[in-house]
Amino acid sequence: MSIAVDQKRRKYRNKIIIVDGVRFDSQKEAHRWGVLRMLQRNGLIRDLQRQLRIPLRGADGKPLRFVPSGRPAFYVADFAYHDVPKGVDVIEDVKGVQTPEFKLKRAILASQGVEIILT
Repeated sequence: MSIAVDQKRRKYRNKIIIVDGVRFDSQKEAHRWGVLRMLQRNGLIRDLQRQLRIPLRGADGKPLRFVPSGRPAFYVADFAYHDVPKGVDVIEDVKGVQTPEFKLKRAILASQGVEIILT
């Protein structure tokens, strides 16, 4: 069962939706969650996670920090799982719009050896 949450107009026109008590930032993200859960039930993927926080690190390996707050910088992936047939870990993000912030974080993660797959 899904419920659209009443809200004001959002910047990228996505609509927050709640499916089985889980809040998603878009209908597209909620749909992908359903597909991934089905793949997990069928044994094609395992260790499915939502909203995985990945620390961002600089070239020296030290954690990047926001200025001026000094808080550590993270990338929050929509989904992470292990693809059983391929034998690889996957980090996936559902994007309608690739923001400048996303592109920067994706580049930082690429330098750390982490690839983000867009769906």
